[in-house]
Amino acid sequence: MIQVGASMIDITPPNGMVMAGFAARTAVAESDHDALTVRALAVNDTAVITVDVIGIDANLSARARARAVLPDHAITITATHTHGGPVSMPGRLSAEADPAFILNLEDAIVKAVDQAIANQKPARLLGGIGAEPGFASNRRRSDGPVDTGIPVLRFESVEGSTIAILVSYACHPVVLGADNLSWTGDYPHFVREKLEITFPGAIAIFATGCAGDVNTGHSAAASLSPLATPERSFARAKEIGFGIAKSVLDAQLTDVSGNVGHSEAFGDICFEQREHEAPLMLAKSWRVAAKDTSSIEAIWANWAEKHMGRDLSPRRARVTALKWGGAGIVALPGEIFAETALEIRERLAQKDPLFILAYADDNPGYIPPESDYLRGGYEIDEAHRFYGLGATVAPRTAEHLAEAGCKSVKMARVVAAQTRLTKTYLTQGGKS
Repeated sequence: MIQVGASMIDITPPNGMVMAGFAARTAVAESDHDALTVRALAVNDTAVITVDVIGIDANLSARARARAVLPDHAITITATHTHGGPVSMPGRLSAEADPAFILNLEDAIVKAVDQAIANQKPARLLGGIGAEPGFASNRRRSDGPVDTGIPVLRFESVEGSTIAILVSYACHPVVLGADNLSWTGDYPHFVREKLEITFPGAIAIFATGCAGDVNTGHSAAASLSPLATPERSFARAKEIGFGIAKSVLDAQLTDVSGNVGHSEAFGDICFEQREHEAPLMLAKSWRVAAKDTSSIEAIWANWAEKHMGRDLSPRRARVTALKWGGAGIVALPGEIFAETALEIRERLAQKDPLFILAYADDNPGYIPPESDYLRGGYEIDEAHRFYGLGATVAPRTAEHLAEAGCKSVKMARVVAAQTRLTKTYLTQGGKS
């Protein structure tokens, strides 16, 4: 049998810290609605970690993975991408991250992995796909794609109790808008709450899918407004979260236990300059248009002065694949669009649950498919300024990452076929 362990660590910061995700929100957090957490799921010598922040950068991921007891190439760390958390990526999203929080976050990730390993016990793996609950919609175009369905994995001990349950949904956790000043995991919190009520003692883990162009029904531009709207409320977040949990609970699960394997691949994130004006001239025009120092135009002006056209060399991006019995996981960096996830699903043609996760091991911003560049819009023409990038991510980057993901899955299958159930990584003093 496979060995499975899970853990959860509270990382809720104190009130008074800057919140991440909305340029229109300038006030600091005033309260906490629900706990922000790090959750780890360790299966044999592999692990998936989810973190209730908007993103983590490649440096933090590398440091945490290097410190954990498992081989670093067998770990993937994903952000839920909640916009109800603190700034978590230094130099990105137009606000400064608190250094103490970053250190605490890294420590919490390492601790969560180590605790999950310590909690491992024999288990079987049940998997299935929950029905699409109908909450996700393409925010760029009404007929745009959505990665529908909810992959589900439930880990059951030999005694019959549920150790952990892993679910994913490809939809931005932005039910709450820029007016929200409470720490919250957004709708994923309510998914986990309902599942943990249903399975007492279990740890529910939510991983966000390829939701770069998908949310619960509003445009990206709507998030640039600080005004409250009735449909973006905790009540609505609970309705969505509980609705997703119902799809999970109604899913027909079968035993998909089997060998475990992992693989990683790397690709380049390249950049394309879409602004053609001189940086200082562009900054000057935006400052003239700015109503105050917190307005969008002021943020753009700061970007033009500090980042425009700079550091455009390709960035190495990590793609991870895990094979847990019949189930598969592909973990991609950044804000990946639904079309890319659907391309991977078509190429792999896997019948058992396949999790295609975004925001994994780095979040440099939006990585659209080539077909979306002619449409322009926020994700292509503007968002890189929030992320502190010198330019837009170049076309074909998403396709290259998808190719790396498919190759990694195939290699993970090979590794799994050769794997024996050993725990050689647990040597005295750390990694073997």
